[in-house]
Amino acid sequence: MKIDFQQLTQMIQKLKANPYKIYPVKTPHTGKIIEFKVKEGMEVTGPRGKWLEKPGSPLFVLEREKNPKIISSNYNGVVQNIRFEFLNKFVEAFETVLEIKHALTQEEIISEILLSTLFVIKAPETARYIINPELAKQIEKEGLGKVTVKQGSELLTMTFMKRETPIHLRERGTFVIYRLYFKPFEIVPSNAPLIGLCPVEDLPYLERIIQRIKEEWPA
Repeated sequence: MKIDFQQLTQMIQKLKANPYKIYPVKTPHTGKIIEFKVKEGMEVTGPRGKWLEKPGSPLFVLEREKNPKIISSNYNGVVQNIRFEFLNKFVEAFETVLEIKHALTQEEIISEILLSTLFVIKAPETARYIINPELAKQIEKEGLGKVTVKQGSELLTMTFMKRETPIHLRERGTFVIYRLYFKPFEIVPSNAPLIGLCPVEDLPYLERIIQRIKEEWPA
């Protein structure tokens, strides 16, 4: 497995031309939309505070069984494509009500690129995952981007309903653990990213590209 640097360059050019991500805001459950709190083009913010304990900007009010619930923004950005035709109407669960156009930060652009570039180990099931204790010690001591693994290395343990299943690296070659996408003992949905690996021989080139992004995109 090697990084496709031609594809990576195309992705960077695409992000330069359109450094935004569109997030649809959907109804969490059935109900009646009784009020919109935003207008087209309005800027909104996501959760704030040290622990993100303060909710984001209110977007609309969804009522079910006479219990109104304010649906708040999870992202910073600009509101677009509001479905005003839903006002005072009953809507199904997971119906898209509006969108938020979010300007990607430098760190988010790096994350987007890495997620598309690295060899990513994904969760085979919805479960809790724990990184191999020996790898965890090495990462704590040396840091991400320093610890290497090879085909057959035990990376993780999946725990679910008192069942523990080790997860080994099946790909040939030597890799550097470059990113961790989960927290220990946190429930991770099926197919969500767990670990991002970079082939050892590609590491200098990848770090050069990351440095280029940091120079070209404001922090």
